[in-house]
Amino acid sequence: MSMVKGKALLLLLVLLVFGVLSACAQNDNANVQNNNPEAKTDAKTETNTEVTPSNAAPAEPKEEVVVNIGIQQSIWPILAAREKGWFEEEFSKVGAKVKWVEFQSGPAYFESFASGRLDFGRVGNIPVLAGQAAKIGFKEIATASQGEKGDAILVPKGSPIQKIQDLKGKQIAVAKGSSAYGLLYKVLEAAGLKPEDVKIIQLQPDEGQPAFETGKVDAWAIWEPFQSIQVLKNGARVLANGETVGSYTPGFQLVRTEFAEEHPELVVLYLKVTEKATRWQLENKDEAITFYAQLKKQDNETMRRVLENSEPSNVAITQEIIDAQQGTADLLLSIGGLKEKLNVSEVVDNTYIEQALKELKAEK
Repeated sequence: MSMVKGKALLLLLVLLVFGVLSACAQNDNANVQNNNPEAKTDAKTETNTEVTPSNAAPAEPKEEVVVNIGIQQSIWPILAAREKGWFEEEFSKVGAKVKWVEFQSGPAYFESFASGRLDFGRVGNIPVLAGQAAKIGFKEIATASQGEKGDAILVPKGSPIQKIQDLKGKQIAVAKGSSAYGLLYKVLEAAGLKPEDVKIIQLQPDEGQPAFETGKVDAWAIWEPFQSIQVLKNGARVLANGETVGSYTPGFQLVRTEFAEEHPELVVLYLKVTEKATRWQLENKDEAITFYAQLKKQDNETMRRVLENSEPSNVAITQEIIDAQQGTADLLLSIGGLKEKLNVSEVVDNTYIEQALKELKAEK
């Protein structure tokens, strides 16, 4: 077995460990309609960029480099950058080509990292822990969000569930290994409940939405924009989120380790384009709301709430975020979600974001 296949297999085994925590849900899955959507790939664009290495003068790659960038259905600045062609514009200046790879949720990113089919991506905190436990080669290169409101536990309109303790014995849909998965366990812990006190139904967003809307599950742990769509369109209610339980569920910008070692200047460039898109969204809020609403075929009110709940960032990973991530890893270890203690700081590398922001400042 090759090292790449071995790592991918190990990642799948780690994710299966998460599934063990909700084994009681397995007998209930037959009651939930499951369309089994799979991660989609989309070589939508071709790209190239200008790069400044961390410790050297600007230099062009000797041959064309294909830069594989992951993207989800979530509303983040990288989506605007893709639609506006900013990555393609910048990477083309140095003869690099961009390929976009689409995913349903974060865990699948790491299978692609392990197989060398993905170079960059933004994911939530729980997939990062699973990837680290599986010893996949990646680095966290920036904090993309702090995540107090981006994930939430929802209950349908008219639900008798009024407090977290009322979830006992109820069916809760969640994407296995996602950031919302981590929030769910933190919420249960805050309420004095154990994972076996509820029935966790492991569903991807495209499966969870119809299950939630048709009453086949009692609650849904999900992120934006699905959260705001349910609240504003269908009268769903937020039962809990990171803010209500005092917990960060941060998002991170990631790079495949081998790619970073071969092309450090492209890692810096990726973060510079990300910063451009992040500034655009934060400094042009009304324009961004309209842009995303039209793109996703939603109304402006819904998109305004989405952006308010999921404010982006592109900054160095602070000790506070590292401590929060360590706390999440320790919680998962205590309930069997991880089999060994992780030192989450081992996958943190702030050198690229520090260099990117330094260069942008000098360019002003």
